[in-house]
Amino acid sequence: MKKIAILASGNGSNAEEIINYFKHNPKVEVACIASNKPEAYVLERAKNHEIHHFSFTKKEMEEGILEKTFQELKIDLVVLAGFLIKVPDGLLHLYPERIINIHPALLPKFGGKGMYGLHVHRAVKEKGEKETGITIHYVNEKYDEGRIIFQEKVEVEEKDSPEEIAQKVHALEHKYFPKVIESLL
Repeated sequence: MKKIAILASGNGSNAEEIINYFKHNPKVEVACIASNKPEAYVLERAKNHEIHHFSFTKKEMEEGILEKTFQELKIDLVVLAGFLIKVPDGLLHLYPERIINIHPALLPKFGGKGMYGLHVHRAVKEKGEKETGITIHYVNEKYDEGRIIFQEKVEVEEKDSPEEIAQKVHALEHKYFPKVIESLL
């Protein structure tokens, strides 16, 4: 049995897609969901699916709560699904090439600190890009600079608002993220 831990900071729609994708897979389990925000709706989603879940403070993260918990649960892959803070070095060293992130643009464009959610889609719109998409990549010490695993594109029309671009990108995330995770496991 391969075990996944999901780190998220918000609503958790990607986490929900991953949970549902693996729900009846006897070889893969979403074993844990953790958030740096105690009010994040992703924790409610975890609770509804009876998945081990918790929130943590910055201090707890610096003291190694993620490393300790993930080792106890025998986690095989750490998945960032809208996790908005830098992954601690201890976790990177414990899980080399076993922490992945999804980014709502075609990296290396529109990546880096502060480039998440609508910030990315507004930047895509302002630059007049004709396409955007998703990038799934390994996590390293720098924001959005890990080795790329997968990209998928979607057309951006001139009339598209940042919110409409976001909808197109979310559809790609939900379609491909669970499949890429499965291929890595």
